[in-house]
Amino acid sequence: MTARDTATLDFYAAEAQAYAGRSREAEHARIAAFAAALPPGARVLELGCGGGHDSVALLDRGLDLVATDGSPELAEQASRRLGRPVGVLLFEDIDATEAFDSVWANACLLHVPRAALPGILARIHRALKPGGLFYASFKAGTAEGRDRFGRYFNYPSPDWLRSAYGPERWQSLVIGEDTGGGYDGEPTPWLHVTAIKGTAVTSTAVKRP
Repeated sequence: MTARDTATLDFYAAEAQAYAGRSREAEHARIAAFAAALPPGARVLELGCGGGHDSVALLDRGLDLVATDGSPELAEQASRRLGRPVGVLLFEDIDATEAFDSVWANACLLHVPRAALPGILARIHRALKPGGLFYASFKAGTAEGRDRFGRYFNYPSPDWLRSAYGPERWQSLVIGEDTGGGYDGEPTPWLHVTAIKGTAVTSTAVKRP
């Protein structure tokens, strides 16, 4: 099954300028914790960078960032904000092997159809170096559906999401919950997943006490 949803991509194509240009604070607290767990200059793959708000904060922390988005229109908007190229990358086209110290996927994998999500998470796992750090966030729920803009969301529960990740693949898998917002302006329950790729040997990709 394809990992893309045409209606969702069409929305971002039509609304790219407004979506990227809106006033939005980067996830500074989460980015700070994420960056603190990595060695200086760690190579980071950012998925679904949108307008590049988080990208700026990641770059400001000295990370070797590869920013990408599945929407060519949003990638163009992000490249203007960053003053550097932003790659167009659909989740199903991730084909790197042990190439990144970490992956940042804020509010983007929530658009992957449920049936396709385990396969996409496996691709991300393969792209990470042993001991690599992976952050992603999802709008929580109990059944997949669409918002008032027609965008698809997988709306997972913590248990469903843990199963999709395949916890046996990960040395650590932590799911936090809070309430926030989104482009639709509606209060939303969120799931925040932090995972570390398992390894049989000691890795320097993620700092440990």
